[in-house]
Amino acid sequence: MPKNKIITNLLLLPMSKLYGFGVGVRNLMFKWHILKQREFPVPVIVVGNIGVGGTGKTPHTEYIIDLLRYKYRVGMLSRGYKRKTKGFVLATRRSTPLDIGDEPYQIYQKFGSEITVAVCEDRCSGIDEMLRLDPKINLIVLDDAFQHRYVKPTLSIVLTEFNNPIFYDRLLPLGRLREPVNAIYRADMVVVTKCPEQLKALEYRIFKNNLKLFPYQKLFFSRYNYAPLTPLFPDEQPDKLFVNWLTERDTVLLIAGIANPKPLIRYIKESRAKVKVKSFPDHHNFTRKDMDGLLEKFNELEGDRKYIITTEKDAVRLTNNPYFPHELKNMIYYQPIKVKFDPLNAEPFDIEVQKVLLNAVK
Repeated sequence: MPKNKIITNLLLLPMSKLYGFGVGVRNLMFKWHILKQREFPVPVIVVGNIGVGGTGKTPHTEYIIDLLRYKYRVGMLSRGYKRKTKGFVLATRRSTPLDIGDEPYQIYQKFGSEITVAVCEDRCSGIDEMLRLDPKINLIVLDDAFQHRYVKPTLSIVLTEFNNPIFYDRLLPLGRLREPVNAIYRADMVVVTKCPEQLKALEYRIFKNNLKLFPYQKLFFSRYNYAPLTPLFPDEQPDKLFVNWLTERDTVLLIAGIANPKPLIRYIKESRAKVKVKSFPDHHNFTRKDMDGLLEKFNELEGDRKYIITTEKDAVRLTNNPYFPHELKNMIYYQPIKVKFDPLNAEPFDIEVQKVLLNAVK
């Protein structure tokens, strides 16, 4: 390990220990019922993680909503990270990413006519308000709420990324963990996300042995399926139903403002196109300066066939950005992703989720 890395770790270790102490005290207060959990009259599914960002919470939340939306009246509640509003906000056709956050906005754009989407920092108050506004809601899905322990979940699902497993990580700020690894024992299901296409039996055993889950906990493995690239501004490209035709003749400027763009970068590079990456912080609100820089960087690219590709989450912010260069609107596409579960398990993920919900209402 480089000397400067060792020094940094030594400096961060006391802060990490102090952070862990604070988290431990909080969890003990819930265990001893000093801090109270609330149960609700409808089942509550919590999707979350122990680490900071990048595990694929939103695609997995979408998968669960898609799985259950025809059997339940689903209400999806999120904190609405980096929104410009406060308190409870119900998503409507007039909502923007600045009103409700980019991830809830993305979910509303996909399912808004069939489910209720809202944001609130206080999840208990948010659930109360959703049930008041729509008494037909009979299932709540909470996005990124594993640490919000004031809500007692019916089903708690924790995600950990294949290439960044929690058992090799450390507590903030030394590592990326929000809680100690043993917090995973509060979960009913653990999903290892962003797995390779062909998961080896050895890799399965590594996760099973290192996670050391209890018999009551279920372990699943999922991967991303990349759908055909889609025009970000379809009105500017009426004749382009885009397919994955990138070749070594093409040059791509990849715009990514997400926690972990590496899987997408790898996927785009598999086309053998020349790829330039422009990274931004997760949930970044693009400014006029960013858009001017985007135009400049695109013009600097070499080649006759040049394109901009962005993530599905960035797409909702770029579409609503008033500074996006008009001359690039017919050159930019976003990459939709869908979650697919590995068939290693005796009982598929879908069946296990529905089984828990059926038992909850008996």
